[in-house]
Amino acid sequence: MKKYLNGMLALTLALSLCACGAPASQSQSSSGADSASTAEAADTTTETDAAESDLAYIQGKGSMTIGYTVYEPMNYTDENGEFVGFDTELATAVCEKLGVEPEFVEINWDTKFVELESKSIDCVWNGMTLTDDIKANQACTQAYARNAQVVVMKKDSGYTSTADLIGKTVAVEAGSAGQSAVEGDENLAQADVITKTVQTDCLLEVKSDTADAAVLDLTLASAMTGEGTDYADLEIVDELNAEEYGVAFRKDSDVAAAVDAAFEELKADGTMQALADKYGLTLAE
Repeated sequence: MKKYLNGMLALTLALSLCACGAPASQSQSSSGADSASTAEAADTTTETDAAESDLAYIQGKGSMTIGYTVYEPMNYTDENGEFVGFDTELATAVCEKLGVEPEFVEINWDTKFVELESKSIDCVWNGMTLTDDIKANQACTQAYARNAQVVVMKKDSGYTSTADLIGKTVAVEAGSAGQSAVEGDENLAQADVITKTVQTDCLLEVKSDTADAAVLDLTLASAMTGEGTDYADLEIVDELNAEEYGVAFRKDSDVAAAVDAAFEELKADGTMQALADKYGLTLAE
């Protein structure tokens, strides 16, 4: 009987020791798992923070991909085959201050923000008018240049007001401030509007007599019409409204503020004014 009791006691003690050991081992495993989860969460947070910084993304890849269309005097190729323009040179100067290389990519203006959000480009920098809609849906810089929408027609057209274009054919760039100006004018809204991919095509329509008038940016119209240009027979006959140019980045992007800071430095050292004088532009105040 004693032997039986001793055996039972020994068995009970062994079972007790095993039971005590299990939670300790389980606790260590749980603690290790918690530590791993914390480290993983920290890594995820760090990655998220980095992803939220558009500036870090651009500087990390070492370049800023700039979306543009051919638009003289902002971005265009000159007679020597050099890619030049006010925006071309200004963007290059800003990129130097940000420590990245400029990479210019020609885009379809009508789908510019689709390309921006998909990261095919990092910004739209091409004499872009800062409308309320754009400012509400994109991260934009401060205005850097002033502009206006103008009516261009053949010389001696006898134009007196937009009422003369009711029922006539007017060419505009699709999705541009020019198209908005036409739609917002009670007389031009009654015109037969044709849309083109780029503004220079609008001038070609007027020159070819397939449009009676074109509505486009003052800066481009001033540079491309009149004596000594390919459109010497065209002239600006009316100015519709004043506007300002800015650069658009992805919504909530921190790059816009960095570019604004670069703008201030380039204004202070005279670079922006020199570019404005070179390309016949007026800087925004």
